[in-house]
Amino acid sequence: MERWIIRAVALFCAAGGAGLLWVFGVFVVVPWRAGRLLALSSSEMQVLGASLVVGLGVGLASLHLVALAERERNPGRYAVIRLLLIALMIGAAVQGALWTPQRG
Repeated sequence: MERWIIRAVALFCAAGGAGLLWVFGVFVVVPWRAGRLLALSSSEMQVLGASLVVGLGVGLASLHLVALAERERNPGRYAVIRLLLIALMIGAAVQGALWTPQRG
């Protein structure tokens, strides 16, 4: 039962991290398309920095929780889940950058 609780918490962390990285992708694309990525205002830098740092931190926390539940018992499953979580985080940031209000 304890492993299922750890897995459930890891799933919630992964969803939150993916959401934060999606927000990072959405907010980084606006100055990028305007050609002013290196000339961000302080509020834009705060939004980008917070969503990126916290999203990566939560994503790493979910990887750590999966490692607690799976690494010793099922190293093969842990390797697959680790790759899927990394792909989820990268995919969320890319999908956020591709999102536009017309498509949303």
